[in-house]
Amino acid sequence: MVGRADKGLFISTGTFSPAAVKEATRDGAPPIDLIDGNELAEKLRELNLGIRKEVVELASVDEEWFNNL
Repeated sequence: MVGRADKGLFISTGTFSPAAVKEATRDGAPPIDLIDGNELAEKLRELNLGIRKEVVELASVDEEWFNNL
């Protein structure tokens, strides 16, 4: 990257190790933005790209109701 770009970007569907984060922010190195899977998914949701939103009903057991039987 040195001499060819002002900034780098790595996108992963997983996570970055602490060593990768440290290297990406090392003094004297060109800046590198790291986008992990969670950030990528959030950005796709925010921009409504490649996603389909669904409403899901959540049912849970009312233990108190059963305790009062």
